[in-house]
Order: sequence, then C-alpha cells, then structure tokens
Amino acid sequence: MLQLSEIYIYPIKSLGGIRLEKANITTRGLENDRRFMLVDENGRFLSQREHPQLAIFQPAIEGDYLIITNKKTEQSLKVNLSPNSTSSSLSVTIWDDTTTAIEVSQEASEWFTQALGISARLVYMHEESQRKTEPEYSLIGDEITSFSDGYPILIVGESSLKDLNNRLTVPVNINRFRPNFVFSNGEPFEEDAWHEFTVGDVRFFGVKPCARCIMTTINQETGEKSGREPLLTLNKFRKAGNKILFGQNVLISQLGSVSVGDKIEVKSRKKLDKFEID
Repeated sequence: MLQLSEIYIYPIKSLGGIRLEKANITTRGLENDRRFMLVDENGRFLSQREHPQLAIFQPAIEGDYLIITNKKTEQSLKVNLSPNSTSSSLSVTIWDDTTTAIEVSQEASEWFTQALGISARLVYMHEESQRKTEPEYSLIGDEITSFSDGYPILIVGESSLKDLNNRLTVPVNINRFRPNFVFSNGEPFEEDAWHEFTVGDVRFFGVKPCARCIMTTINQETGEKSGREPLLTLNKFRKAGNKILFGQNVLISQLGSVSVGDKIEVKSRKKLDKFEID
C-alpha cells in the first residue's frame, strides 16, 4: 500500500524546511509553505542557486510566529506568520512571473542583509496576491501557487531516492530535492506517471515532472556545494530533452488536510515520454 511517509514545508523560499506530521491544504499549497521570500534591491528572488548559504537559515513555527535561526551564528529572527505590514505592495519576480508582496519589516530585511552580506528584503505574499500556475498544465484555469518555483506541491517516492542513492558513491538526503510529500512502498519513479491520486480523502493531480538544477548539489546542512552530484548521475538516466527530471509537480483539486500515514490511491496514470540513457 502506498502511504504518505513525510511532509515538508519551506516557509521562506530557498531556506530550510520543516518536517510536519499533518498539513492543511490551501489553494496555494500547504499552509505556510513559501509564503515568504527574500528579494534583492530589484525585487528579484534570492535562491540557493546563486546563494547556497541560504541553506543555513532554519525556520521553525512557534504559535503565530516564524523563528528563523542562522545555524552558524545561532542568531535568530522572529516574525509574524501573517504580517500586518503597513508597507505598500511591491512587485517581485520569480523566474518569469511577476506578482505582488509586502515587505515584512525593515528590521527583518536588515537582519538578512547583515547575515548574508548582500542586499536582501524579506517579503510576504499577502492574500490579494494571486500568482497563477502555468496555463499549459492547468486543470481549470485559475490554480494559484505561493512563491514556489511554479507549482503548489512536489511529490517524490522513497523508492526513487533509494534507486538514485544506489547509483551514487555518497548517498544524498531527500532534502536536496525539497519535496512537500514523500511516499513509501512504491516502485522507483512511479510518481512520473501519476495523474489523478488521493492522499487520504484529498484529491490531487500530477501535472509535470520536476526539472532539477544545481540546487540539488548543495548540502542542506552546511550550505556548501558538494561537487556535481547527484545531477551528474541523474543526467545518465533521468534526462528528457535538455532537462533532468526527479519528482512530480502537483496541482490541488480539493482542500482538506493530510497526515503522515495516510493511504495514497492512484486513480489514473498518464503516458510518459522516454528518457535518454547515456
């Protein structure tokens, strides 16, 4: 039986994740997932791709607050999970998308600027901000997401990670791939073909395999690059066109809540493109 084995959220885009036992599903994704983001002076998102040291910032949720700790200095910042900033909305950019956000506070932005040694502002996606997913992969045309790369949820199978690690000299942790859902008891990479599926009583749709980048080469504990793996190995058997794929992007069909241990039922599957084998 397929089961949900792990749940993760990443309250601030490109910073550390939080493992949960239960999560509420909202229209944007998991509750509190990537509602915050760091941007530069031009409003463009900051990512581990260019700034791997972002991995050393570990968030935690305590009541109505988000506590961010710099694991190297042990200094912490406390912000409200639902900021009531008096700041005006500003335009922010994630890849090719432009949406609106509010600056959390000058204090928060200065804290990150000093910690990172680069100009940084901490922003929050307010309720009025409606960032739509790609129309090409939409189900009904008005799905939205948070500050994720493009889709509200990412799912990866334990067997997929095990298959990859069996090919690596040094195994990698699942946190290299930043999933929201991890499931057990499946076949390697079977999530590639999932279309409609349920987790407990909540329905989802797999819409697009996730293309991986250099971020998977960053050690999420230290914020340091660890060479070319696992991308080098993935390139040998998970390449489709010019993309390296691992995990499935997911859209939400209904709201509800999910818990570790929930049964997963795959209702329908889709035809897969062939992968290149080097």
